[in-house]
Amino acid sequence: MAESQKLLLRVYIAPDIAHKMTLSTRPSTVEELITVIKEKFRPRLDFDFNLQYEDPDFGGQLCFLTDISELPEKAVLKVHRSETDAGSASTSDTEILPYAPERLQSWPDVFPVPQFSYDVEHSLNGGNMAYQNSGKFLKLTKGQKHDILENMAKAMHSFKAYPSDKEVAKAAEALISKHPCLTEPGSQCGWYGWKTSLKFKMGNFRTKLSRSGCEEVAVNSGKRSKNNPESESPHSNIKRARRAEVNYLPNFPKGESAESLEQQRLQIVEEVSKTERSLGLIERLMQSTFALRRKQIVVDNPSQAVKEFLEKWPALRLESQIAAEFHRITNISLKNKFYAELDNHTPRLIAVYRQKAARTGKAAEALRSICSAYDLTDHYDINNRRTVALRALPVYFREDDSVFFKMWNVGFYTSQLNFNVNYLIMLMKFSNAFQTEELDEPDIADSAVALVSMVNGESSSTSV
Repeated sequence: MAESQKLLLRVYIAPDIAHKMTLSTRPSTVEELITVIKEKFRPRLDFDFNLQYEDPDFGGQLCFLTDISELPEKAVLKVHRSETDAGSASTSDTEILPYAPERLQSWPDVFPVPQFSYDVEHSLNGGNMAYQNSGKFLKLTKGQKHDILENMAKAMHSFKAYPSDKEVAKAAEALISKHPCLTEPGSQCGWYGWKTSLKFKMGNFRTKLSRSGCEEVAVNSGKRSKNNPESESPHSNIKRARRAEVNYLPNFPKGESAESLEQQRLQIVEEVSKTERSLGLIERLMQSTFALRRKQIVVDNPSQAVKEFLEKWPALRLESQIAAEFHRITNISLKNKFYAELDNHTPRLIAVYRQKAARTGKAAEALRSICSAYDLTDHYDINNRRTVALRALPVYFREDDSVFFKMWNVGFYTSQLNFNVNYLIMLMKFSNAFQTEELDEPDIADSAVALVSMVNGESSSTSV
């Protein structure tokens, strides 16, 4: 059968970057192949894309892959970035423009103990062997302890500038787990003293960074001290990452200033206002001005509403830039994270809907209608499961969804852009931030958050 064929692929994830892939079995759908490729090259492909392949029937010319059976056993694939915003036709080649943040990930579940200097590592190796054989603890010199604390502080700062008490404890525990010879005799946990030392070392390390001009910690300097007795308390209103922010307040890019970044901001405003905008240029400018936006939000603490902020940064009205900005701050793919959590809760949600539908009342009747429609679809299609999970949620809570759910008759426009009307999408727009007079965009200008049902005028298929 065709589904059992082995595939040998050369995948171009960028114009000059190709990787070889071997799949033991042929995926059943194009969407499944895209998922496999996305997982293989994560996080470089944390965006929506289609696939093109060199069609042997047309002399190796690139064609969009719409049917998995058309793919040869040996094929060359090219990642083609999907853009749902107007002006996407102006960018034909895939542009992978990774943001180069100061941090690449949030605090890990298991803290990675760094490598220390050669003499310290040599002493620790000998100390661990002695501890294993006789239970003897290693006595460090002042210089050796300083080296350990300094390197641990650097490693901790690479994840977070202001780690919590629990996170510092995890780091101290990881240090003792890797080097048991450093266990503190008489301590119940064996690392409490190390935790205290690491907290003080992190404070000293932040002071050094503040003096060197690191914005993330310098923003909290200049508070009450002996020379500034009237200033704000040093422990009040500390600006630091409190949730999932990985890049909270980065420095300006090298060679850039507030004035030069402001000029780039004006260039973004001009580009977004064009009918045929260059999404590649907008993304590059949004990446380079990321530090300016964070400064305006964190340091300047603007009092204006979101609407006024979006007038300064109109690119944040684009769906692609909402996801990109989320990724710049958290280094997490917004859509992937949303869909992963949704898929995790969907089976339980559907079970709850069916339980409610078995009762009496208007809400139960509406849920029965939704569940009946769902029973007529393919339950193995993940998009159908996502659709019913989202569509029935406000009905279950008896909330008005007239503003939240929108219908969009895509008709001929969909077929022209090769959209799959069975693919689940979520378009998130800020209130009054999306204005359009064209027929090829859904009317969600008055919605803070909207879930758009795409209806193909030429068929009865829909997606949400």
